[in-house]
Amino acid sequence: MKLVIDNNIIEVVIIRKKIKNIYFRFKDDLKLYVSCNYLCTNSYIEKLLNNNKKDIINLYNKAKEKNKEINDIYYLGNKLEVITSNKIKIDNDYIYGPSIEEINKYLEKNCINIFQERLNRLKILFNDLPEFRLRTRKMKTRWGVCNKGSMTITLNTELIHKDVSLIDYVIIHELCHFKYMNHSTSFWKEVEKYYPYYKLARKRLK
Repeated sequence: MKLVIDNNIIEVVIIRKKIKNIYFRFKDDLKLYVSCNYLCTNSYIEKLLNNNKKDIINLYNKAKEKNKEINDIYYLGNKLEVITSNKIKIDNDYIYGPSIEEINKYLEKNCINIFQERLNRLKILFNDLPEFRLRTRKMKTRWGVCNKGSMTITLNTELIHKDVSLIDYVIIHELCHFKYMNHSTSFWKEVEKYYPYYKLARKRLK
């Protein structure tokens, strides 16, 4: 099935499964994926798409913007110009590497040194922190995790693409969890002591 939006021909992929509702979403390939139940006909889906074209256009434009960002390289908040090279190297506003995918893997793999440096600068602001370790891993829904059971703070490797100020916010957020393992009013007051503009940082990280 095809859908025409702003002179763009969009491929519609229909996925039928045991669900009650119908869901639309665009993936990185900019195809529109429609999830529906087995009784839903193609003609009904086509009618639904045409009746909701405005919402679908908004979803499509957001997907296009996200897709565009995937093809850009950001390091500590700075956009770098990519130059093809066998070896990965950063030189001022340029980054050399074989592909965007390989460059991002390299940056995220080697992020812990920078995260540790920021953590060392920030933890001296606190006077009641326990002994803990820093870990990194790629996470889909969180920028950071504080685990008092294992005494670890885990930071999302994708933070390496964000401004240093945002990295600092996530670190402070997780450090404050050693005192308050929740998101109560007391917790946010604690965060505000060390990062007064935390609300702005949260918006920028969404």
